[in-house]
Amino acid sequence: MKIYQLYLGLLKKYGKPARFWRKWCKRKKNTQEREEIVLGAILTQRTNWKNVELALKNLRRAKALSIEGVYRIGKKNLKLLETLIKPSGFYKQKTKRLFQFSKFIIENHCSLERFLEQDLEICREQLLELSGIGPETADSILLYAGDKPVFVIDEYTRRFVKKHNLSDKFSYHYLQDLFEKSLPKDVKIYQDFHAMIVLDGKGTSWDLVTKI
Repeated sequence: MKIYQLYLGLLKKYGKPARFWRKWCKRKKNTQEREEIVLGAILTQRTNWKNVELALKNLRRAKALSIEGVYRIGKKNLKLLETLIKPSGFYKQKTKRLFQFSKFIIENHCSLERFLEQDLEICREQLLELSGIGPETADSILLYAGDKPVFVIDEYTRRFVKKHNLSDKFSYHYLQDLFEKSLPKDVKIYQDFHAMIVLDGKGTSWDLVTKI
């Protein structure tokens, strides 16, 4: 109950998501929005959102802001893909991860939509088999792009747990289980709560938030 009460307290404090979080927490997303979230979830590893936005803008200008677009460019010229996403940092690693992900989706499922039609457990298992996709990135993709009920655990969540003395254990699986058992199994609650935990951890507002 304490975790749910904390969720209600953050909801009262911050209200509805804004800026890029509005898209990520949106219930009815189109294909383009879902794919952009996936690309963003991979690009945001170890960087801030302003840098990710620059990389996404480059992909948009190159007409590659989609899984098919990344796959098409990467198949022909990985160096070009590296140049496009360079603002996000660690661009050589991220280029490989983006291309590997897009290749997996296109060659095995034809589309992100088809991939996400699978059960949560199957999707998660397949994502975790991809190099560079750990639990946090996989669950961000599934929660925000796939609207699947899985709670994301990141450093902000762990700080939130410590701040409110919710647990003395901090492993990914333990905390994920703790949050999921303490909350209604509702995608909207999972999305909004995680977004507000990040916001609260940064001590900012929706209008000023620059990193997920």
